[in-house]
Amino acid sequence: MNKNEIADVLNDIAVLLELKGENPFKTRAYQTGARTLEALEEDLATVIAEERLGKIKGFGEALVQKITELHTTGHLKFYEDLKATVAPGLIEMLEIPGLGAKKIKALNEQLGIDTIEGLTKACAEGKVAALAGFGEKSQEKILAGIRNREAYSKRHLRAVAFDVAEPILAGLRALPEVQRAEHAGSLRRGMETVGDLDFIVAASQVAPVVEWFVSRPGVKEVTAKGETKASVRYESGLQADLRIVPAEQFVFALHHFTGSKDHNVQMRQRALARGLSLSEWGLVPAEGEGTVKAKAAGGPDVSLKIIDEAELFSHLGLKFIPPELREGLGEIEAAEVGELPRLIEDGDLRGAFHNHTTASDGRNTLNEMAAAADALGWEYLGISDHSKASFQANGLNEARLMEQIAAIEALNASGRFRVRVLSGSECDILADGRMDFDDATLAKLDYVVASVHNAFAQTEDVMTARIIKAIESPHVSMLGHLTGRLLLQREAYGVNAAKIIDAAIANKVVIELNANPWRLDMDWRLWRRGAERGLMCAINPDAHDTGGLTYVHHGVVAARKGWLTKENVLNTRTLAEVLTWLGGRKR
Repeated sequence: MNKNEIADVLNDIAVLLELKGENPFKTRAYQTGARTLEALEEDLATVIAEERLGKIKGFGEALVQKITELHTTGHLKFYEDLKATVAPGLIEMLEIPGLGAKKIKALNEQLGIDTIEGLTKACAEGKVAALAGFGEKSQEKILAGIRNREAYSKRHLRAVAFDVAEPILAGLRALPEVQRAEHAGSLRRGMETVGDLDFIVAASQVAPVVEWFVSRPGVKEVTAKGETKASVRYESGLQADLRIVPAEQFVFALHHFTGSKDHNVQMRQRALARGLSLSEWGLVPAEGEGTVKAKAAGGPDVSLKIIDEAELFSHLGLKFIPPELREGLGEIEAAEVGELPRLIEDGDLRGAFHNHTTASDGRNTLNEMAAAADALGWEYLGISDHSKASFQANGLNEARLMEQIAAIEALNASGRFRVRVLSGSECDILADGRMDFDDATLAKLDYVVASVHNAFAQTEDVMTARIIKAIESPHVSMLGHLTGRLLLQREAYGVNAAKIIDAAIANKVVIELNANPWRLDMDWRLWRRGAERGLMCAINPDAHDTGGLTYVHHGVVAARKGWLTKENVLNTRTLAEVLTWLGGRKR
C-alpha cells in the first residue's frame, strides 16, 4: 500500500474506535498518524527500510508496526478484527448526512439501534427526537437522509460508472466476433449520474459475445440472457445491458440508445417531415416503417445505408451533434443553421486553480502536487488551501498562509519544475458575506477562490446576498462550488443562481465548474446562457491529492454539456494570459 491508502485505513480505524466508544486520545492518535503520513515528503519505503519511521513525531511503536505491516503486506489483522466487532449497520449509518460516529454510538447505546431499518422505525416513532442532543429537526434530517440514500442508491456517479464501462467496452472490441462496439445511454451523453450502462455491439456471431459479457469478473447476477440481449448486475449494484445488432443497424441503434428521449422524439419528427421514419432499426421511407425490423424474418431491406452518426445527421440536414448535447434543448435547431459550438476538449486545458495540499486537508505536499502537475504537462498549478474558518479542514491562518506564499515563491525560483505554481486561497465566505481574510492579506495572493463551507441552512435570499457580497469583494477572483451540492449525498443549499451569475458577470468574477465527480458544480444546465452573456468559467479539480488533478476530465465533460468552448474557460489560456487576466482583476 502507498502512504495515502495506509492513511485511509488509519482514518477508518479511528472511526471504528469512535463507534466502539474507545478512549478519544487513542482515536486521535490514529487521525494524527494519518495526517502525518499524508504530509510525509520522503519515500515511505525508504523510511521503513532505514527504520526511521519511529523517529517521526506522531508515530508511536504501535503505529510504526501497523504502517509497516500495511505497506509490506497490504493487510492489517488488527483492522480486520476491529471491523468484525462493529455491526455492519452502524458503518452503513455513516452514509447518512449529519450522522457521525458519536451520534451513531449514542443511538446504539440508548436505543439499541444497529441497522438503518431500526433507525427508520425509531424516527417514525419519535424516539430519536426525544434523545438529548438530537431533537425534532435532527430527526427530520435523519429521515430525509435515509430517503435520499434509498433514492440515490438507484443512481451512480458518472465517474464510477465510466470506470466500470471502459474495460467492458475495451473487452468487447477485442473479441474476434465484434465488428463495432460503443457504450450508449446517459454515460455517453455525459450526465453527472447514470442509472445503468448500455452497450451496443455489431457482431458476426452472437453467442460468444453474450457468454463473454455475462461471465465477466464482478458480475453478481445475470438478470437476462437472450439471443441478442443480456443484462447483468455488478456487485456495486450497477446494471449493464448489452444489445447486439447487425452491422448495418449499428449506427441507428447507437443513436437511439444514446438518447435522450427528447432528442430522439425531435429527430423522429424531423425525419417524418422529410418522408422518412427513424428508429433503432434504420432510416426508411415512412411508408416502409417496420420493414427493417421485419428483415430478420426475411422481409425486404429498404433502410438507407448509413455508416456513422455524422452521415445520419447529415442525411437529415444537420451538422453532427456531439452526444453531450443531445438533450432536446435546442441542439437540433443549432445544428440546422450551423451554429453548434466547437466544444472544449481535454487537451485545451493548461492548468487549474483550485487544489489543496497537506497544509490544509490535502493528502500530498506542495512539491508532490507540483511534480504531478508537471508530469501532466500543465503550465500552471494554483494552490488554494482552506482559510482559517474551515477549522475542520485544518485551514490556514494569516501566518501560515504567508509561509505558504514564501514556499511557493522559493519552489518557483528553484526551477525544479516547469510548471508555475500560483499562490491562492480557498477563502471561506463567512455567514454574513465577509471574507475570512482581510483585504491586505488577500492582496498578497495571485488569486482568491471564495467558497461557502458552513451555515448551509440559510434562506435562499440570505445565502444569495451572502455570496453576492463576496463576489463584490475587491480581491475575489472566482467563486467555488456555487451550490455546495454533493451528488448522491447532499442536496444543494438554496441559492438564486441567476442573481449570482448576474453579479459574477458584472464584477468580472469567474464561476468555477468544480470537476470533482461528487460536485460538478455549477451545474451544466446553467452554463450555456451564462457563457453567452460573458460569464467566465474555470474548470477546477478541487484536487486533494495528486490523482485528483485528473478530475479536470470530468469537468470538461460537464462543460461540453453546457455548450462551453475553450474561449469560455479561463484555464485554457497560456500562463502569460492568465497572469494578465488575474492582474487585471485586482481592484
